[in-house]
Amino acid sequence: MQALIPHSLDFLSATMRKETMHENREATLKRLKRLEGQVRGIARMVEEDRYCVDVLTQIAAVRAALKGVEKLVIDDHASHCIEDALASGDREDQRAKFTELLELLDKARG
Repeated sequence: MQALIPHSLDFLSATMRKETMHENREATLKRLKRLEGQVRGIARMVEEDRYCVDVLTQIAAVRAALKGVEKLVIDDHASHCIEDALASGDREDQRAKFTELLELLDKARG
């Protein structure tokens, strides 16, 4: 279970670390820590042979909460990283950030 929730965000690729979190950083960390606790709770439920529907209900809650975290990160990326690229006037950087956003949104839908 430990591998599911890393204690740091080092798992991000080098290309994704070019820009850092801004205004949503603390809210994102708070939600991730709460999610970590929820996942540990689910593991305990499985260890205790709890009713499958109860376990699945908690998994659905974690999935919904994780989507909320994802939205915070995407919002932060759009309002800072992409906005900065647009303001810079650098067409190459603008294309790169736009492509990056499209890829992120595609992964988020998947």
